[in-house]
Amino acid sequence: MVKKTIFYFIKHYGYAGIFSSLMFGIAGLPIPDETILSFVGYLIYKGHLQFFPAVLAAFLGSVSGITLSYGLGRSLGFYLIKHYGHIIHVTEEKLQLVHNWFDRMGKWTLVFGYFVPGVRHLSAFVAGTSKMRMSLFAIFAYTGGLLWSVTFILIGYFLSEKWSHESGRVHHYIEACSVIFLVLILIYFFVRQRRQNRRIGE
Repeated sequence: MVKKTIFYFIKHYGYAGIFSSLMFGIAGLPIPDETILSFVGYLIYKGHLQFFPAVLAAFLGSVSGITLSYGLGRSLGFYLIKHYGHIIHVTEEKLQLVHNWFDRMGKWTLVFGYFVPGVRHLSAFVAGTSKMRMSLFAIFAYTGGLLWSVTFILIGYFLSEKWSHESGRVHHYIEACSVIFLVLILIYFFVRQRRQNRRIGE
């Protein structure tokens, strides 16, 4: 029901619908972001939308949502999670888990975390609670938003008529690859930290 409503919203309002849907989805509302982007790619394939305006709308929507999350994390932080986190299914435990991950992988989580549901919704908030500089946050978070938007729009475009049947499988594959990549980065930082500690001990 939610998907059908959003699809109708995007078909009716076009680029404004793409922007608003992704902004609220990235900010934390239960909206199927990747499915929306794949649907946008399909609409481009059908000629209902143009590629570059659609990518721009998706990019601006995603970075607006993630910037909102960053601002909330920087200004209100754990207070919001403690009192209102249950509304968007974010607990203090989940936030702490991502916080620990963010401490190790930092800015790279903002880029590749987009491709992992749950992580992208929290990474910007954690960056805000960590008081990360806005300029540094923007470089990595906005790069991730562009890569993410283009990737899933292209998936919908190239899958064409099969997008609704095959996009889920492709999404899971990309998600798995992203998790593996993030784990490899985590291992790299862990090994590097151990080597530094050994050198200090020597």
